Amino acid sequence: MPSGSHTNHGLVRIGHKALHASRRALERDLGEHAAACLHEMGYAAGEELYLSFTGWLRDHAGVADVDGLDASALGDALSAFFREQGWGSLTLEKLGNAGLALSSPDWAEAEPGSDAAVPSCHFSAGLLADFLTRVAGGDTVAIMEVECRSRNDRQCRFVAGAPGTLDTVYEALSAGQDYEAILRS
Repeated sequence: MPSGSHTNHGLVRIGHKALHASRRALERDLGEHAAACLHEMGYAAGEELYLSFTGWLRDHAGVADVDGLDASALGDALSAFFREQGWGSLTLEKLGNAGLALSSPDWAEAEPGSDAAVPSCHFSAGLLADFLTRVAGGDTVAIMEVECRSRNDRQCRFVAGAPGTLDTVYEALSAGQDYEAILRS
């Protein structure tokens, strides 16, 4: 398979400005329902991105699929792939036995200076949820963005885990507790 063939799995690239404009238009027209709409759109895009990733793995890591990738190499592979796709760089960090943090200082969906009151990379949260569910072999992975450059945090940070685990994280955050401490306990 020729190098670069991983990019043609039904994916269409759009620029950061188009992604930001889409989010702003949905927020303007749908109000509080925009987040769910964006999340659903992102989730629908996860399968095609995952198929592109498996092609990318063949071309760049010499493995047929995620199962052939050494677990210690997953973080570097994901970072290189997402950066090459235009999403930005990612670092992965295990949070206790129940969670994983994906952090990026340059995530594409974020719109620094927009003064968002809450994390707003909703499309990405859906995208990453479907994508990581596929990486995990079908075990459902939920995603929650806990830091966002759109609300002037220094990075976007997504927490990944089982849905029940993230329910606990959400409750802890709502009560003003530290999500990392909850996941590391």
